[in-house]
Amino acid sequence: MMNMDLSAVIEEMETGDQDSALTALQSYNKQMNQCFTFNRDEQKDREHLGELVLGFLNRELQPSCLLACLETVRILSRDKNCLDPFTNQFAMSTLARYASIAVDSATTPAHSQSVDGQEEDVGGDEEETGLCSKVLKESSPPSENPDQEVIVEALKSICNILLHNETGQMVAADLQLIKGVAERLKQCHDPTWNYEVRFFDLRLTFLLTALRVDVRAQLAQELHGVSLLGNHLEATLGLCCSGTLETARAGFEGIPTEELPPLSRQQTELAMEILKILFNITFDINRRKVDEEEAAVYRHLGAILRHCLMSHADGEERTEEFHSHTVNLLGNLPLPCLDVLLLPKVQQGSIEYMGVNMDAVNMLLKFMEKRLDRGHKLKETLLPSLNLLTESARIHRETRKFLRSKVLPPLRDVKNRPEVGNTLRNKIVRLMTHIDTDVKDCAAEFLFVLCKESVSRFIKYTGYGNAAGLLAARGLLRGGKDPGIYSEDEDSETEEYREAKAQINPITGVVEEEQPNPMEGMTEEQKEYEAMKLVNMFDKLSRNRLIQPMQLGMDGTMTEMTTEDLHKLANKPLLQSEDPPNLDSEDEN
Repeated sequence: MMNMDLSAVIEEMETGDQDSALTALQSYNKQMNQCFTFNRDEQKDREHLGELVLGFLNRELQPSCLLACLETVRILSRDKNCLDPFTNQFAMSTLARYASIAVDSATTPAHSQSVDGQEEDVGGDEEETGLCSKVLKESSPPSENPDQEVIVEALKSICNILLHNETGQMVAADLQLIKGVAERLKQCHDPTWNYEVRFFDLRLTFLLTALRVDVRAQLAQELHGVSLLGNHLEATLGLCCSGTLETARAGFEGIPTEELPPLSRQQTELAMEILKILFNITFDINRRKVDEEEAAVYRHLGAILRHCLMSHADGEERTEEFHSHTVNLLGNLPLPCLDVLLLPKVQQGSIEYMGVNMDAVNMLLKFMEKRLDRGHKLKETLLPSLNLLTESARIHRETRKFLRSKVLPPLRDVKNRPEVGNTLRNKIVRLMTHIDTDVKDCAAEFLFVLCKESVSRFIKYTGYGNAAGLLAARGLLRGGKDPGIYSEDEDSETEEYREAKAQINPITGVVEEEQPNPMEGMTEEQKEYEAMKLVNMFDKLSRNRLIQPMQLGMDGTMTEMTTEDLHKLANKPLLQSEDPPNLDSEDEN
């Protein structure tokens, strides 16, 4: 088949003959199949070709010509500058019909009729709109035994349009395409639909929920999206769920999840699309209270996500991507529902702690450390897992104690600074001085929760210097403990720590060599002179606004120091308004 230039293809299409059009389109499609960048000089011609193809799609066509037309639309819709023929209601309705997701009762609000003050092709003419609807109903493919190649090509075209064009997104929302695709998503156990139909149904749903807030809310509430997609995920993974919220892959009951064969590539791809859609429609759930019925749905979803976390895909890279989407979604679930991570019974080979199965928590910890060691885009890659572990530890006693045993074991090394070394504690303490505030705060919060929000214990494991940022933000620089319900822990002091406790510098958190006293041998007058010299230096820097001296207020927060405060400090350097906090005390209650 010879290649044809665009003008020749248009000429053949303009004849209206199906055979001529088929030959021309097949040649064009073969030539442009892998093309994703387009010549700007041919922009008008491509738009004209799009209009001609849409005209053909509303006629009775041979199956081969129909498929060729849709393939051409898919190729043309890759060009974001040539989407005008496809973004009006008539064109989108046509594609929706061939995708078998059209909703006949869809209404078209006035705001979708025009964009930037320009009328759409079919916008304001009610007579023409009615005629178009009639033509669409007559030419729509039959619902029984549908041609799945046709459906896939139409879905791909709609996805391209949504990806590149805001008007197309608006029209898709007005046409209620989410309702049509949700109806097919309900058929997750129906073997009729092949992998490609399922995948592009999910990809379309993802784009709609990512790009349109109204569609996101509609799927979550009106269409019960969490339950719908949870069932779809369960079917995709081939799970059977017991009444105790323990999941198992059908045919592999009783076998530990980590010993199951890896998920197929198609299973993994479908599951990841579902996880992304669920993330879109649940991202604000943990900020509000859920009722008993909703909680049951989320706990069921949590049980499925636990299975995802313990499963493996085809290859390490794909497994990590799968786990990443799982962790992101787990972070959206209401906190009380996270107890499903601990529900499975302890089996041979399970990690047990306090009689509880810690396999899922241990997997989260390993996933978090892997992201931490990689050190790439920590805010995007590390924080979801670190936040999830923090909140799980805050609400579940067994989780906190297990994580503390792994991250903050009894302290033996008192000679190296907390941030020096390769233990998980060292790595997280290093993050407490990270340049990114979100990373720094999240790391500090995690360790603070593991310390039951006890200032003395927090300083013991991190050093006062590393801890100061979080303590200042919470008004805890004078010591004490944040309110919180935490159980009593056993004494964690080791023999090594007890022996060195008196010599540990609370600022650095380690035993340091004794330094010579720089004021040794000075008279009181010389000491006072040096003190005033230092005060004057601070005063000069402060007046020039190079620094802002601060002092610890009575409420434990930092306040600005005035020149008068500096002179008072110089005259009475040892006078304290109250006893300093005992940073070495171990508050275990």
